[in-house]
Amino acid sequence: MNFRVNWDAMGVAASLACAIHCAILPLALTSLPVLGINIIDNEAFEYFMIFLAFGIGVYSLRHGYKKHHHSTLPIIIFAVGITGLIAKQIWHQYQLWILPFAVLMIVTAHLINFRACRVHNHAHEDDCDH
Repeated sequence: MNFRVNWDAMGVAASLACAIHCAILPLALTSLPVLGINIIDNEAFEYFMIFLAFGIGVYSLRHGYKKHHHSTLPIIIFAVGITGLIAKQIWHQYQLWILPFAVLMIVTAHLINFRACRVHNHAHEDDCDH
């Protein structure tokens, strides 16, 4: 059985999980502080989600770049998105303006990478040296 992980789909899922956490969780779980649970503005969780999105993104975009399409566009868009996620942590008061843009950039990078990989399927001949 040949099982393959679609890293772009995982990257999109991680980015969407981050967006759901940041957008919907504060509205749906406002009673958690009453129970002594704080995951809404938990800095460790925020950085974990950024690290997770970065790790999956780097792996999937690197694979697509090296093995399939050799396009730097997804990498550049992804870098802008990750920079936005870090910026929203630094300038927390502007996170509602920065976050949607950052998540959109990360999801867009994965979608472009996914489509480029599927169009080319493998951009090189079998005797390719890499």
